[in-house]
Amino acid sequence: MSSSFPTAPPCPLWRRLTALVYDLLIVLAIMLVANMLGLLVTGGHLLDEHQHLRAWWFPLFEAACVGGYFVASWRRGGQTIGMRPWRIRLTNAAGDTPSWPQSLVRVAAAAAPWLLLGLAHWIGLRLALWVVLATWAIWYLPALIDPRRRAVHDIVAGTEIRSLH
Repeated sequence: MSSSFPTAPPCPLWRRLTALVYDLLIVLAIMLVANMLGLLVTGGHLLDEHQHLRAWWFPLFEAACVGGYFVASWRRGGQTIGMRPWRIRLTNAAGDTPSWPQSLVRVAAAAAPWLLLGLAHWIGLRLALWVVLATWAIWYLPALIDPRRRAVHDIVAGTEIRSLH
């Protein structure tokens, strides 16, 4: 399937980061609904008396909900809700909608820094959050020098963000 956007210019980093801020509001809403469902399923006992997670499956459920939002959005036209007002679209190198494998690899690579939160046990939550943010900054550094403005997750997945005007 050919796209009408094969020659669309690469999206500047500032626009894609601004769209991501919009999407973080959607992610917050998804997380609230996922938490409500988790509480309903566990009878309000997601945490034990020491504030530790009881439901081992819950982080996987949350990740699937959030990842599903991004993958479904990219597969259904290449745009998340946050990308629409900024007139940007995720494409493969040919300008087409990314494939299922590309979308899944991209969401996994973009979310990989979250795994560093596992360091919180040893270095504390605050420092672990800073490590995650620093890693994401590194993830986006290639977009400053790559001619197609691709971040690490775009390079790994074979995708890119293009401007629509």
